[in-house]
Amino acid sequence: MSIKEQLTADMKEAMKSHDKDRLSVIRFVRGAIRQAEIDGGHKELSDEDVIGVISKEVKMRKDSIEEFKKGGREDLVAKTQAEIDVLMPYLPAQLSEDEIRALVKEAVEKTGASTPKDMGKVMGMLMPKVKGRADGKLVNTIVRSMLQG
Repeated sequence: MSIKEQLTADMKEAMKSHDKDRLSVIRFVRGAIRQAEIDGGHKELSDEDVIGVISKEVKMRKDSIEEFKKGGREDLVAKTQAEIDVLMPYLPAQLSEDEIRALVKEAVEKTGASTPKDMGKVMGMLMPKVKGRADGKLVNTIVRSMLQG
């Protein structure tokens, strides 16, 4: 079953169980996927592309949580975290920080990177491997720290 089919099935299930919060999140992400298809010339998105859309939605919500915390809006933090919790099962298993470090080390060795100026080469090799499985901000931070020291 594709991710889009899974989203549709879960949306129907949320309707039947009257789970309004889950239903609204699934509807929203399905709308984002449809918009990506329209922007791409009505091309059907692959599961990999759908993962990219869902990852983007999760990232936006994580960024929002940081802002809500700064503003002292714990009610919005909880609501947004609940939305992330609905979306996470549709993404591949997330890499641990240690797994990311191992991939970064391998990419640094393969590219021969040694200074922060080589960061683009390392990120270019790394991002396709971690797409949808790791937060780009965390990957960037780890690469930066490895190239500094």
